[in-house]
Amino acid sequence: MEIALSRPGLISLAAGFTDNATLPVVETRALLTRLLSARRSAEPALQYGSTAGLPELRQRTAERIRGLDAAPSNDPRYSPDRVLIGHGSQQLLYLVTEILCNPGDIVLVEDPTYFVYLSILQSHGVRCRGIKLEHDGLDLANLQRVLTDLEQRGELPRVKLLYLLSYYQNPTGVTTSLAKKAGALALLRRFERAAGHRLYLLEDAAYREMRFAGDDVPSALTLPGARERVIHLGTYSKPFATGVRVGFGFLPPTLLGPATRVKGNHDFGTSSLLQHLLARALASSEYSDHLATLPRRYARKARGLVRAIRRHLPPSIEWQEPLGGMYIWARLPGIRTGLKSALFKRALEAGVLYVPGSLCYGADPNRPIPDDELRLSFGNASPADIEEGIRRLGEALR
Repeated sequence: MEIALSRPGLISLAAGFTDNATLPVVETRALLTRLLSARRSAEPALQYGSTAGLPELRQRTAERIRGLDAAPSNDPRYSPDRVLIGHGSQQLLYLVTEILCNPGDIVLVEDPTYFVYLSILQSHGVRCRGIKLEHDGLDLANLQRVLTDLEQRGELPRVKLLYLLSYYQNPTGVTTSLAKKAGALALLRRFERAAGHRLYLLEDAAYREMRFAGDDVPSALTLPGARERVIHLGTYSKPFATGVRVGFGFLPPTLLGPATRVKGNHDFGTSSLLQHLLARALASSEYSDHLATLPRRYARKARGLVRAIRRHLPPSIEWQEPLGGMYIWARLPGIRTGLKSALFKRALEAGVLYVPGSLCYGADPNRPIPDDELRLSFGNASPADIEEGIRRLGEALR
């Protein structure tokens, strides 16, 4: 972001911003006008709220996720009492890590994974063990080997959770199948006795509602044992408006109280005005109508990036066509892509920015960090800039 601001002519295929053209400007203005037009609705929206979140928003969030998972209306896993509203799912990632992890503890992460969460772990002095990714999610055999290795080393008690960004993952675009989620949760349960405590599955579903192809996958909340072991996080920032910065979490009962107390220390509660805004958007057709406009726009931009890759980049590049989200992950065999690489410097000189793949790997001493991968975002760049940016990247590669 800093480089992009200092170089106006730079095309950024790096920042994970959503598409400006999809932001619900007119709808939000109308919702706020109605919300603030009467004191009866305006005063609560402009007053402090509860730390856990606006009851109506918690209720509508529970109903929405239960509907996506096609779960029964009385399913306790989707009780609004389990929902905690946060300043984006980012704050909830921080809260969960803070209440579960001590310095020196271990979190299992996908290899590669969301690099901002790696920063949260680093800030808490938490170590990582990377688990290989396949086209449909975690390599379960590798997960079992890592858990077995940690048990043999006597380090399993330091393991606290497994983190999955399970829909259109940032950075790879991979979606974890329900079978992989079930297999991962079963392995965590199998090793709990040796760990001496519960091992949680933290499912980050930030991109779930940004699907433009393929079928939806049920969340890990649908699995047996999920009520006690699955922490499910989501957001309204990515699908509705990133500037709103409101997320939510379904937390096991043992974690909800501690997480709420820590959140109270952070901020006394998420912005009341923004929560009332979202509750109204969900209650009306504004939210669902807005979601219906996203697939065509993002699918078009994804197709543009795919065409540009095929046109301008060498055939040796390895990548997977996206079905949702905002990213394409690419491997360039034999070419270094890191911050100090010749390619990164040449790309900057050519006026295009990407995310080096090495930033997306945790500091796991049990494997080297690859330095021949990169992440490209089609979220915020215009179709013309996507084409030109990839042309410049191809020029830098040559």
